[in-house]
Amino acid sequence: MLRQGDKATIKTRDGKTRDGKPHSDSSRIDLRDGEGPAPGDAVATARGVSKIYGEGETEVRALDDIDVDFQAGKLTAIMGPSGSGKSTLLHCMAGLDSVTTGEVRIGGELISELTDKRLTLLRRQRMGFIFQAFNLVPTLSAEENILLPLLLGGRKPDEQWEAQVIESLGLGDRLHHLPDELSGGQQQRVAVARALVTKPEIIFADEPTGNLDSTAGQEVLGFLRRAVDEWQQTVVMVTHDPGAASYADLVIFLRDGKVTGHLLDPTAEAVFDRIKALEV
Repeated sequence: MLRQGDKATIKTRDGKTRDGKPHSDSSRIDLRDGEGPAPGDAVATARGVSKIYGEGETEVRALDDIDVDFQAGKLTAIMGPSGSGKSTLLHCMAGLDSVTTGEVRIGGELISELTDKRLTLLRRQRMGFIFQAFNLVPTLSAEENILLPLLLGGRKPDEQWEAQVIESLGLGDRLHHLPDELSGGQQQRVAVARALVTKPEIIFADEPTGNLDSTAGQEVLGFLRRAVDEWQQTVVMVTHDPGAASYADLVIFLRDGKVTGHLLDPTAEAVFDRIKALEV
């Protein structure tokens, strides 16, 4: 559900790939293990969320009374002109930044009520992250980087799931390489695997293709799309690229910290037109 005058329930791509071909039931893997929101339910919600930096004459309202739901089993893109608040919204939803007013919930849990320790555990156990900067530990191998969130949380890897993720991302022959021995695209694939291997309720991706060439970027977007279509993953992605946004089920548009509209089943051309209109 979107407020600010726009409401939407995503009912697209159910059981279909981007080319319209249906998945067989056997190809769909539910990562929730019987827990968490079912597909179509809200994994993350914001109600009346505002974020203000500074005060008085230097006050900047980065987010202005935003209400938005991010639905389970969907890929949602957040777009808007520079300074529209898209990365701020993602960071507030993920608990990486605090809100000035309003509520953010992950799986129904109000994150503003959590202690720093509990919030850290929530992010580690129930969220995955992919950033423009790959954020890999340079002294660890690719496999060690992939498993790091599990090891930090004292959790044993699901070896079968780890193997499936690694195979799907084509990293089998790169597991023992250090990050500086990998291409940019390979490093981001390691970051995607790291986000997936914990079976999170939601993945937050902030400009995940920003440091990649077009070919590597399309590969990463394809992996995220597959994670949603085949594995019932939930992804929220900030991007400035209409082509990247076209991989989403829904695009939410921001301007001046406000939700200004949305687009279901987006094409790159339609997204481009909406962004140009926002920049006028």
